[in-house]
Amino acid sequence: MIDVILEEITSGFPEKYDFWRVVVRLTIAMLFGAVVGVQRERSGKPAGVRTHMLVATGSALFVLGPLEFGMVSDPLSRVIQGLITGIGFLGAGAILKLEATRSIEGLTTAAGIWMTAGIGLAVGLGRFGLALLSVAIAWFVLAVVKRIDHWLNRNLPNENKEDETSASGQASDV
Repeated sequence: MIDVILEEITSGFPEKYDFWRVVVRLTIAMLFGAVVGVQRERSGKPAGVRTHMLVATGSALFVLGPLEFGMVSDPLSRVIQGLITGIGFLGAGAILKLEATRSIEGLTTAAGIWMTAGIGLAVGLGRFGLALLSVAIAWFVLAVVKRIDHWLNRNLPNENKEDETSASGQASDV
């Protein structure tokens, strides 16, 4: 009986080479997600390090599982499509509409979660260069472009600034 249980538990582990390949990909996805999450957390946003780490690692897992099973590109593309749709729902949960002020908050957080999922997908597929470039672009957009945007809009009235809550219904950067 114990032999059956041990065999069942260990049957899900890939061979030694494949095991370490999976470990490396999941770890890289987790670390790349952390890079985006650190920026969001330092900005005081609700989806921080842990959220982005889990999204990136989960995305890599959803690609690695079928790849380890031997899935070819056509069914794998359906897995990726489902993942992208599911992450869209997660991002939608990060978006809030404030009725009193008629403003929307959380669009940047939702987009960051979606981007982090894409980074995890790239890592899961073994496209580390693409994933690293995407992390750099995400960091640039979230950190540098935000500062440029604030600088460009510094003399505008408060109701037109992106990060201010306004009655105009304009989106807010959360």
